Amino acid sequence: MERKKIITVCGSLKFKEKIMREAIRLELGGNIVLTQLFPLKEEDMPTKEEGNLLGNMHKEKIKISDGIFVINVGGYIGESTQSEIALAKSLHKEVKYLEEI
Repeated sequence: MERKKIITVCGSLKFKEKIMREAIRLELGGNIVLTQLFPLKEEDMPTKEEGNLLGNMHKEKIKISDGIFVINVGGYIGESTQSEIALAKSLHKEVKYLEEI
């Protein structure tokens, strides 16, 4: 049996619907998909400390992945996502983008 790829989806939470659609598409393609967690309602927003923890955990997901898939709608790549891309590249992970850059 062929080993499935582990892919971490990265991108701004303002694109959370697109992130989820692409995560489903990638998983239906036979990959194991990891993605960031995000609140379903405004009142569920994490505290600054919780946000930092979630950000660190997302970077751990990148470390155990074969590569990342960047959701860059309209070419937008925010500061956090830029740091995730830099981490992936420093670890020699495959980096793919939703939209060509």
